[in-house]
Amino acid sequence: PRIPYLETIRGRAKGVEGKHKKQTGGKGQFGVCYLNMEPTPRGTGFVFEDAIVGGSIPRQFIPAVEKGIRDRMARGGVAGYQCTDIKVTVYDGKYHDVDSDSRSFEMAGSKGFLAAFKLSQPVILEPHMKIEVTCPEDTMGHVIGDLNNRRGKIAGMEARGRNQVVKATLPMGETLDYSAFIRSATGGRGNFSLEMSHYEEMPQHLADKVVSGAKKGHADEDDE
Repeated sequence: PRIPYLETIRGRAKGVEGKHKKQTGGKGQFGVCYLNMEPTPRGTGFVFEDAIVGGSIPRQFIPAVEKGIRDRMARGGVAGYQCTDIKVTVYDGKYHDVDSDSRSFEMAGSKGFLAAFKLSQPVILEPHMKIEVTCPEDTMGHVIGDLNNRRGKIAGMEARGRNQVVKATLPMGETLDYSAFIRSATGGRGNFSLEMSHYEEMPQHLADKVVSGAKKGHADEDDE
């Protein structure tokens, strides 16, 4: 199953140019925007700020810049996963009386976002699950040791009849083969339940694997 990772940033980028220029005879395409990027608190989503003054980008093209950024965010910055918790401010730009149109500024916004994202210390966020494991007492040590090996965080334990219940959180990616483990570890006497908990930043060495895997699996979209 495809894990619903997210992408976000830790750092900031200032004065990044997004430029789209194409001349193929006749009417061309031209749009330039200058962007600042910064992270926002977890769960904020996307914040777009229009700080254009003096008409460096005509008003009718500002929504196109935002659309280009949102489209790029949906396709990911480094690994093809939705980007989130980012503020982008467009504060300057350039246009051409004949060659500028909405599509040109969409492309400029998309290219500017991608350039700024790569400069802003991108990170991968992974979903974490709440897990509740019910198991015989004589297998509890094995269950807890395995949860620790899966980067789990034990939240509590309690007795329930003749069984023990272990509560923890762990990354979704570590749960994919859990049914087979619990069946084997408890001789078929254990069970578990899962529910979504939250997102956390992925350790860098694991995030690098996600990014490299995505690069192998996706054609490069940067020049679209």
